[in-house]
Amino acid sequence: MKTSPHDGIAPPEELQRQAAAWLRQLTSGRASDTDAEAFLQWKRASPAHQAAFEEARRRWQLLKPALGELLREDPQTLAHHRQALRGAMPKPALGRRAFVGAAVGALAVAGIAVVRPPLGLWPAASTWTADFHTGTGEQQAIALAERIDVLLNTQTSVRRVEAGGRVVGMELLAGEAAIDLRAGSPAFQVAAGPGRSMAESGRFEVRYLAGRVCVSCLEGTVRVAHPAGERLLQARQQTLYDTASIGGVVGIEPAAVSAWRSGELVFSQVPLAQVIDEINRYRPGRVLLMNEAAGSDPVSGRFFVASLESALSQLQHSFQLKARRLPAGVLVLS
Repeated sequence: MKTSPHDGIAPPEELQRQAAAWLRQLTSGRASDTDAEAFLQWKRASPAHQAAFEEARRRWQLLKPALGELLREDPQTLAHHRQALRGAMPKPALGRRAFVGAAVGALAVAGIAVVRPPLGLWPAASTWTADFHTGTGEQQAIALAERIDVLLNTQTSVRRVEAGGRVVGMELLAGEAAIDLRAGSPAFQVAAGPGRSMAESGRFEVRYLAGRVCVSCLEGTVRVAHPAGERLLQARQQTLYDTASIGGVVGIEPAAVSAWRSGELVFSQVPLAQVIDEINRYRPGRVLLMNEAAGSDPVSGRFFVASLESALSQLQHSFQLKARRLPAGVLVLS
């Protein structure tokens, strides 16, 4: 994580993301002497930097009781936690003396008890270089180029792509974005993972989550280029790809795919576990589904993002789940 105190004070939301990234970096087991020195330099840059780190630390302190209770009371979660720790414990690169002198004071107060960020609540490190970022439950319309409308969905990070002094596209670092090309707009491309989606007109959406990319063409045509091949999408068509391969072309219902633009989530025979994953993108905190048998049960329905607690209550009763609410917005369904 590299930031400069001479770049001016970033907006509060950006400072909060930087603070969370520092908290994670310094507790990852991979921190170096250079990391510790850079952290102190960042923290001392301004009172706003200090306040942002204090807020990140406060949030972690709120999570500790929830995590402790969950690990004590749920053997399955404890097993997953221990497995994650075994797979994420590289040998620390930071010497004991340097660590104590540079970072332990702050981290001891933070009360860090696990190596990885809890329950996936911190954003991915790759998103810190984004030009635009949306928080949980937030949408944002951005202007990247003339006659091109871009809407970012929740938890989305993008970076401009420029050529010849003008914006020719964007890189989707994480999340979901809708691109509408108005008449007379220049060609536009979206890079996501190992692939690129290019269009000269029409409307399309790109979703990049958990290493998988989904490209949906709503109007016009979109050419999807991947090291494993290319796909030409027509209106009402979609394709998926990951780092290794690209799938075929399938038909879609545009209204369902784009329902998020109007604040709705539409599911048709989608496994409950995937529905919970999607709700977690829009809801502060975390919903944990501990009932593996129910996770494969299909869900069909339409839920409003503004009423997710009501949606969770419906799912709880429909699948006869027990609910336990913990601090920091953690909800355990078992």
